[in-house]
Amino acid sequence: MDVLSDLLHRAGARNALVRQLIQRPPWSLAFTDAPPLAIVAALGGHASIRLGDNDAATVRLKDGDIALITGPKHYTIADDPSTPPQVEIRGQRKYAIEGHEEATRARHTLAPRTFGDGLPGATTLLRGAYELHGDVAGRLLNLLPPLAVVRAGPRTRAALDLLTTEIARDEPGQDAILHRLLDLVLVLALRAWCARPDAPLPAWYQALADPAVGDALRLLHEAPSRRWTVATLAAQVGMSRAAFAARFTSLVGEPPLTYLTGWRMTLVLQP
Repeated sequence: MDVLSDLLHRAGARNALVRQLIQRPPWSLAFTDAPPLAIVAALGGHASIRLGDNDAATVRLKDGDIALITGPKHYTIADDPSTPPQVEIRGQRKYAIEGHEEATRARHTLAPRTFGDGLPGATTLLRGAYELHGDVAGRLLNLLPPLAVVRAGPRTRAALDLLTTEIARDEPGQDAILHRLLDLVLVLALRAWCARPDAPLPAWYQALADPAVGDALRLLHEAPSRRWTVATLAAQVGMSRAAFAARFTSLVGEPPLTYLTGWRMTLVLQP
């Protein structure tokens, strides 16, 4: 298993909640006590996302764009930054904001996991939320800023279209299908974000591109309990001990066995 897959698996990035909104403007949703990782995509329209109460931390999603939100716990998703919140979503419960009770009632159920009015000119908004666990989650979330936007592309769009098709169905095994499709969207979006030349990535992730050090990191993640030495790791990746130790330390920012100790401690603290 590669390092990113290992992090996703150990962080418990699964069993996510997936919902769809098909709504004509104006609409605005305030999320409080939000989970540590959410995926939001605008399809057939546009949306804006504002982190906390900071208007400067607002981005606009165009058709097919994906946003990965890792913080803070409060953010707003709307058709326009000027639209006041009509609904507050705390955890998995929805509450009408005073003065907007009628707008809330208008968002009736259109299909399984799908809400809104479904009328012509509506924006389709997809949102998936992950509950993550333990210190491994921190390593995963450190790959991202509080709000990372991945612009529309053919690979992510194909996955979003399939997720949109499946989200309104209610057949045996549907939840399993939706979770795996959301995982696909998440991994494609993470790949696209991390491939950006300006992405501020941790040293260990950048080191994955190096053939020898990347292989060594994979070995440490595959068998963290093995009694590794610098010499055995170097032999596995076809380098001399001294050259491997220097290269690993230079790229990862710490010696191989220090990295291994930190990874083992992370796993020990995992619930």
